[in-house]
Amino acid sequence: MPPQLVAGGPRVLLRRLREIMAERGSAQARMDKLVSVIAANMVAEVCSIYLRRAGDHLELFATEGLNRAAVHNTRLKPGEGLVGLVAQTSEPLNLSNAPEHPSFSYRPETGEDPFRSFLAVPIVRGERVFGVLTVQNRTARHYDEEEEEALATIAMVLAEVVAQGTLVDLAEIGEAQLSPTRPATFRGECLAEGVAIGTVFLHEPRVKVDRMIADDPAAELKRLEGALEQLRLAVDAMLASSELDLTGETREVIEAYRLFALDQGWRQRLVDAVRSGLTAEAAVERVQDETRARINRTDDPYLRGRLHDFDDLARRLIRHLAATDGAVERHVLPENAVVVARGMGPAELLDYGRNRIAALVVEEAAETSHIAIVARSLGIPLIGGVEGVADAAIEGDRIVVDGETAEVHIRPPGEVIIAFQAKRALLAQRVARFAAIRDEPAVTKDGVRVSLNMNAGLLLDLPHISQSGADGIGLFRTELQFLVGSKMPRLKDQVDFYRQVFDAAGSKPVVFRTLDLGGDKVPSYGRTAREENPAMGWRAIRIALDRPALLRYQVRALIAASEGRRLRLLFPMVSEVAEFESAQALVAREQMRAEKVGTVLPEAILMGAMLEVPSLLFELRQMMKASDFISVGSNDLLQFIFAADRANPAVAKRYDTLSPAVLNLVRQIAEAGKNAGRLGDISFCGEIAGRPLEAMALVGFGITSLSMQASMIGPVKMMIRNLDTTKLKPVIERLCGIERSSARSELSDFAAAHGVPIGRTG
Repeated sequence: MPPQLVAGGPRVLLRRLREIMAERGSAQARMDKLVSVIAANMVAEVCSIYLRRAGDHLELFATEGLNRAAVHNTRLKPGEGLVGLVAQTSEPLNLSNAPEHPSFSYRPETGEDPFRSFLAVPIVRGERVFGVLTVQNRTARHYDEEEEEALATIAMVLAEVVAQGTLVDLAEIGEAQLSPTRPATFRGECLAEGVAIGTVFLHEPRVKVDRMIADDPAAELKRLEGALEQLRLAVDAMLASSELDLTGETREVIEAYRLFALDQGWRQRLVDAVRSGLTAEAAVERVQDETRARINRTDDPYLRGRLHDFDDLARRLIRHLAATDGAVERHVLPENAVVVARGMGPAELLDYGRNRIAALVVEEAAETSHIAIVARSLGIPLIGGVEGVADAAIEGDRIVVDGETAEVHIRPPGEVIIAFQAKRALLAQRVARFAAIRDEPAVTKDGVRVSLNMNAGLLLDLPHISQSGADGIGLFRTELQFLVGSKMPRLKDQVDFYRQVFDAAGSKPVVFRTLDLGGDKVPSYGRTAREENPAMGWRAIRIALDRPALLRYQVRALIAASEGRRLRLLFPMVSEVAEFESAQALVAREQMRAEKVGTVLPEAILMGAMLEVPSLLFELRQMMKASDFISVGSNDLLQFIFAADRANPAVAKRYDTLSPAVLNLVRQIAEAGKNAGRLGDISFCGEIAGRPLEAMALVGFGITSLSMQASMIGPVKMMIRNLDTTKLKPVIERLCGIERSSARSELSDFAAAHGVPIGRTG
């Protein structure tokens, strides 16, 4: 029979650990005693603790069963050996014959030659790996689930002890930090536009859990159930709040969040952790650490984006456990507070209220994350992807948030603040200039009329149609409604949603892009097989043609919502004319069905293709005949042309959007349109359409329809109204033949010489 845990299991071990921590004596003596107790309890011949030191080396700090002379002398580099592998992956490792593992690293000074079986778990707190806890035996065997669970529980408690500095000086493992006082500048990604000068407010620092080991597991279970109920009631109250007035996508985000709070699998993991001997608070910490590690090991961007919702729930639940009256603590914000966070859930942002935050700086936030959706709906500037800012900022610091450049300045010098105040005043003046021409047409000095449309995808985008002076919606991303919800929208919900879009646009045209799901856009209720290259995998029209009911269901809703108005449909990711014609046939079937059941038909149904797959360039003439319009999705088209993943920072900047290759590509598309007499039916809707300098080049080639973020319509319109295309065209033609990597400087010089404003702010 293989050795098993001694009677009492992890609870006995946890009680003994608490006694050891309370003893007097050196940290080394307590750690030595700790490994001895763990080894005895788990009937292991070896128990060792490795802790991380400066430089990320793992040092053997205590052992029972190995050569004690190796303590503080055996060090492993990051990723070296089995211990280094566990620290690197944050995953347990359970081996019946450790020396056979390819990562095994023999260290003769430890004397571990006789030991075959090996179990190691990471000592993790939050996302930080402090070290590794191991047990070993001579007999070649696989440790059972109960033993692995017990060791993980001890490692979780040990991580909290190490983090509190009660066993070792944190400076010994490279965790001590001097309080930063120097100015620091960070660059991220603008997720909600705006500018602010304010005071740093650190969002929800990690709640300190002082009591890890339960005295009465039954009482802890009762506390846990009570706190879970309080959490659910608090989220329900948020949804019912008249002060927040949650509508549209913001409400859907919080409803999805509520489903997480009601998840029975999450509750059961918490209950199991309490039954293992932890307090309710420690159980929440352990389950969340495991959830975070599991999600971080996936390649699913949507699931990664939801991680902050789980973090939010865990923090809230701990606060409910800690609060004597069950109420969530209120935030006391300084004037002009700029909230700085590693991560934040949407409900946490709503806790602050609408009008008390000047800006948000969040390390882990992306364009489609729930926090970004809610921030945009509240009109709060947000910069995401700002790595290291939460560690650098101190509560009360002065901070400048520049939504134009996506820069964050912490503790800026006085001259930076003065310069930024001047810039903010100048921005206000330029915004006023844009407002003055909002309702004026985008016409060049030589009389070329350019249609400026906005990209949208959420109901909260719709007011921007009138606010920006857009000529219409050139790209409405219908998949966002599917991504932010917790289940597939019903037909009635889709009809109501699309009807609101039509109504908001009024007489202005709307181009509805059919579902562009797959790749990095997978609904929480969807299941797709893992793909090595999802950007070029099963997505968009490929899914629609393989699952025609999905496309027909959406088209049925769009036809019903149009109510006699003109319906414009755009099919994404079309790679050949045959695909487009197959999609056309599905739309025709839905049109026939609508006529039979008495649905009011659209005035007309116009169908277009997105040009984003390079193969379609070789069928462009045929596509011009088959379609009513072409929309060039330059973001995907250019990443495929250059074989450079735009989501990969290492290669995303390896080409310039004003390189001769791009200029020649645009010229080819424009000439195909001219030859077919259809140049006016070609629109550009990627990022280059919303950058004044790139947009100037497009107009120079004869492109007269652009679609962009609503905020860029003013700057692009200002550029167009100061442009003379007769002077630009010969320059553009010449630049197509230059032998350099970019024509950006030449085009910038042209703009400066002819008084054409090309900045984002005019």
